[in-house]
Amino acid sequence: MSDFSALRLGSAWRRIAGLMDEAAQDFVRTSFSSVVRDNWDLAIGLMDSEGRQFAQSSRSVPSFVGTMPVTLGHMLARIPRARLRPGDVLISNDGYLGTGHLNDITTIRPVFREGRIIAWIGGTFHSTDIGGAPSVEARDAWEEGLTIPIARILKAGEENEDVIAFLEANLRQPDETLGDIRALFAVYEQAERRLFRILAEEGIGDLDALAGEIFARSERSMRAAIAAAPDGEVTDEVTADGFEHPVTIRLRLAIAGDALTLDFTGTDPQIARPVNSPLNFSRAYSNYAVKCAFDPETPNNDGCFRPIRLIAPEGSIVNPRRPAPVWGRHLTGHYLPILVLAALGRLIPDRVIAEGGSPLWNCYFTGEQADGRRYVRMFFMNGGHGALPMRDGPACLSFPSNVATQPVEQFENAVPMLITEKELIPDSGGAGRFRGGLSQRLTFEATGPKPVTVTYRHERVRHPPRGILGGAAGRGGRDLLNGAQVASKARLVLAPGDAITFETPGGGGLGPPGERDAAALARDIAEGYVTPAGAKAYRP
Repeated sequence: MSDFSALRLGSAWRRIAGLMDEAAQDFVRTSFSSVVRDNWDLAIGLMDSEGRQFAQSSRSVPSFVGTMPVTLGHMLARIPRARLRPGDVLISNDGYLGTGHLNDITTIRPVFREGRIIAWIGGTFHSTDIGGAPSVEARDAWEEGLTIPIARILKAGEENEDVIAFLEANLRQPDETLGDIRALFAVYEQAERRLFRILAEEGIGDLDALAGEIFARSERSMRAAIAAAPDGEVTDEVTADGFEHPVTIRLRLAIAGDALTLDFTGTDPQIARPVNSPLNFSRAYSNYAVKCAFDPETPNNDGCFRPIRLIAPEGSIVNPRRPAPVWGRHLTGHYLPILVLAALGRLIPDRVIAEGGSPLWNCYFTGEQADGRRYVRMFFMNGGHGALPMRDGPACLSFPSNVATQPVEQFENAVPMLITEKELIPDSGGAGRFRGGLSQRLTFEATGPKPVTVTYRHERVRHPPRGILGGAAGRGGRDLLNGAQVASKARLVLAPGDAITFETPGGGGLGPPGERDAAALARDIAEGYVTPAGAKAYRP
């Protein structure tokens, strides 16, 4: 029998989960980059002494949470725990060992008590600049920027000058990236002290015992949720735009008792373009979809994912071999939750959503200010969310990633550009009993005296988000330069006065359009979400 009563367990768990949220807020408030401060493209996580995922900040990016324990495992294979000392911090951004691409930097610190490692606290964040020249034309991973090999960036609390110098020599804005890394150092110091206080006040001498109890209960909850669904095997596939040719991702989903298998056998092979999704990233987002569908309320940790078996053939686009390029790995990986939910729709239709405007849209702007200072900035923009079983899809909501949108004024203050329009696109949400979320149109005008390089890679242009259970597809996306449509994956140079427009994809609908409530349709027309011409899709 467990030594933890429900009350004691709940109190300890909520306090530790709250600690992770505090740590994330500390990171945001002390960060140097807008991608952390405004977009929240980050995760803070706590792992037990064995490196198993235990707790994380509630606004953590799902892929970061899912990959951090794997990254720690690789770190310990390179630098065994016996060689670690209090105050050490490990670092790496290797896409194949971490989150899937080089722009995400992970640092992890061992938590020592009485000479023994009792936990690990880690952080992952997106760094807009990682050296090199990330390009949609990259043919291997070496073209995509700087790989930070597994190393100690702090040794007994002191900065490793060799690692710092290596980063400074390879980054365009080293102060920003190193500022975020150093902010994490401070976060870890604070979080460790708070963790010790929580353990003392809760009377917990063995954190592993608490973690083990949480893991066991979470596993039982997930298994019970899977067992309550009907056994069965279903298949589905989704077609991504790809580059010269579309790419197909295939899934066989099987439920047998209290276990679930996700088999991506038959998925297209990896390609020599930066859309390959390393296994860590593919697994994290596949697991995330299962968690959302079956057991969203139970604490998210290692135990939740034990009932899930994933098969992803090596050499496929969802499990590429090094050195396949991976910069845009979300262009494949973000399809996986959507594909898992689409397959589950045939078994548990009341718990899934239609396809949304993901993979996430974003773009990079680089250039020089009028005074010669270099800038590298990224801007996220979301498409419409897929319709839900009981309501319309929200407009312009990030899924399956959960990054926030940077305020327009903040962006314009940092880059010599003006956002001249940011508006919803009528009729972009797929028709259905419940309508897909609307997409948006944004136009960026180069206002400075010097050219601006914009790099972007977008999906759902040739293959729009599908509807589900009889719902219609959403509107596909478009990219335009001075009003003329251009390629959806490109690196362009904007001359002063040029304007680039991004029209994100709309979410798919759910259920037959003829079953939409008449009052809801009238309200859509009155609010401009659906035009009178578009309303014909609901009343053919």
